[in-house]
Amino acid sequence: MNMDNSVNYSQQQLALDQMFKDINPALSARQAGIESSRCYYCYDAPCIKACPSKINIPSFIASIHADDLTGAAKTIYKENIMGGSCARVCPTEILCEQACVRNHEAEQSPVKIGLLQRHATDNAEFEGHPFERAESTGKKIAVVGAGPAGLSCAHRLSLLGNEVEVFEAQQKAGGLNEYGIAKYKLTENFAQEEVDFILSIGGITVHYDRALGKDISLSTLKDEFDAVFLSIGLQDTSSLYLEHEDNDSVLNSVDFIKELRQATDIDQLDIPKDSAVVIGAGNTAIDIACQLKRLGTEEVTLVYRRGEAQMSATGHEQQIAKNHQVRIKTWSQPEKINLDDQGKLSSMTFSKTYLDEGKLKSTEEQFEVACSAVFKAVGQKMAYPQTEQLIPTISNGKVATFHNQLTSIEGVFAGGDCTGVGQDLTVEAVQQGKLAALAIHQELTSSEEK
Repeated sequence: MNMDNSVNYSQQQLALDQMFKDINPALSARQAGIESSRCYYCYDAPCIKACPSKINIPSFIASIHADDLTGAAKTIYKENIMGGSCARVCPTEILCEQACVRNHEAEQSPVKIGLLQRHATDNAEFEGHPFERAESTGKKIAVVGAGPAGLSCAHRLSLLGNEVEVFEAQQKAGGLNEYGIAKYKLTENFAQEEVDFILSIGGITVHYDRALGKDISLSTLKDEFDAVFLSIGLQDTSSLYLEHEDNDSVLNSVDFIKELRQATDIDQLDIPKDSAVVIGAGNTAIDIACQLKRLGTEEVTLVYRRGEAQMSATGHEQQIAKNHQVRIKTWSQPEKINLDDQGKLSSMTFSKTYLDEGKLKSTEEQFEVACSAVFKAVGQKMAYPQTEQLIPTISNGKVATFHNQLTSIEGVFAGGDCTGVGQDLTVEAVQQGKLAALAIHQELTSSEEK
């Protein structure tokens, strides 16, 4: 009986994995060799300047060209310990690859830096962890949140000889990599494999199901640890402020993506078969729309109140949606959620919009889109626990940070999506965690010397 269940589970998991194959297949060894030869290895490389984590890109590409994949990966991990996931989810088309000097030639084709980075990190062969921890400092730091910023901070602190305890509200580490990234970008179990790789350096203890304001408090952490790093992410989804928004068929995109990423059987998911509407214009909106199409929803319409040029999703992401046959309707603002006589969702009403001296205005022209489900992807916001007595300065709904990721509370640092720094990119979160770790280590060791 157990064997039959195991076989059935494997088949179900395989079906999901097949449905969400990698959207950017890895390079073969031959392809990587050819692509690495295209790099000019610029002395004053603009790609490094464009990389939020400051990876020495020409150096790791030169190592690939010399068939030294382990050396290439070590160069990447030196600056970005999550180089494997960033190679898959980072918008390289607006960062390092946009800065590549190959863009200025007749070919208009940058070196495929992201895929080369993935080739190196996927195929490197280390004996144990690539880095050795420094001698113990005797310091102990608390990290709240095991997402990219928290893991990056914990790893760098451990590398420098500190002991780290991570407090994670979920049952798994990884943050958005585990719960919020489209399944076709981080496939199979890659997110957890990367977590295991990071933790293998040692000196890091992770406590799961420990939420700030519920199971732990900032004041207690400050008393028990030498420093605290907050990387609590964004927990809430913004509202449409429409009647019937509490209907069971009006869903948060982030919640659905989380459910999808944790599913082992497609039957576990409540998938709209005929039609769905996605409200939003960012990468999350694109992710949910494309995944719905892959899951079999016949008609998916992504609606945004402004134009394509104003969408926060990059042109590359928008093209992915079009390739999935997602219908994109711009200059359209949600007005009503319509239910039938039985209280079931039947459609949404939108009004056409336009810009008037830079201000968005709606017209009297309206239209309906039939749908059996609505997915909200209109932005996420932080919900700092109201039960917390110790609260850092909040600015524009996020934790305010100052020099070296320091908050308004002495000894408390912050990074990642919960802060107002950057564009909420994974690679930026990794960099903020790294910079915070360096600042924490410097502060603790210099104060001890004094």
